[in-house]
Amino acid sequence: MKRIFFALVFVFIAQLLRAEEIKDFGRDRLNSSPRHADWVDIKSGDRTIKAFVVYPESKNKTPIVLVVSEIFGLTDWVRSLCDELAENGVIAIAPDLHGGQKFEDLDGARKVTSALPKEQVKSDLNATADYALTKIPAGNGTLAVCGFCWGGGWAFEYAHTNPKLKAAYSFYGVAVDNADDAKKVACPVYGFYAENDERVDATIPKGEELMKAAGKKYEPVIYKGAGHGFMRSGEPTNPQVREGDRKARDEAWARWKTLLKQL
Repeated sequence: MKRIFFALVFVFIAQLLRAEEIKDFGRDRLNSSPRHADWVDIKSGDRTIKAFVVYPESKNKTPIVLVVSEIFGLTDWVRSLCDELAENGVIAIAPDLHGGQKFEDLDGARKVTSALPKEQVKSDLNATADYALTKIPAGNGTLAVCGFCWGGGWAFEYAHTNPKLKAAYSFYGVAVDNADDAKKVACPVYGFYAENDERVDATIPKGEELMKAAGKKYEPVIYKGAGHGFMRSGEPTNPQVREGDRKARDEAWARWKTLLKQL
């Protein structure tokens, strides 16, 4: 009985560690970065939210990219990605849409994220965008949005919500599925998708059809051998890094860097 008990305890601890590793790594990059970063308070209706901002080392004003997280919220990985964006010449700002909540496992993150009111998320994104354009003097007035998984879907949606956007980068997020929404898209939308992710990929053809009919630019690229979440699971510092996703992440970053220079 003791042997069974200790085996169960070991499995339980391993599961907890694995859940933590899935969503929370990247702190080493944050601690060693030469770039300046801030936590800021942003008024959103009658609420105040936090946002993480990272600045590039630049002598000129630069574009700003609004970063929408995965369902795990504003983790160390998301903040490290903000630093990587700043390394590539843009200001990155990531609002904490989950109100500082931390999740012990994937199921908890799903439950909390699915319960977030859509209008609240939209209000928080609008408040962050307004802050980026009016309260960050180092910005040059150009605003783009990126997002991952749940945030990737929101990046596409925000492209038809905020007319001030100059570009949207949707990473494995569902595409637009409404003709009226497609007509309202204000900027080019660049999609980054995984080959082994039919749940999301199945939305691409209709999105292409609607965007083409509306005269809008939509450029989806599907990365071979990659699974959903490859920007995170392909991160070299991820304890559970997957090699197919690492390759896709490198290819996606190469493309993204080129696109960022066009802002």
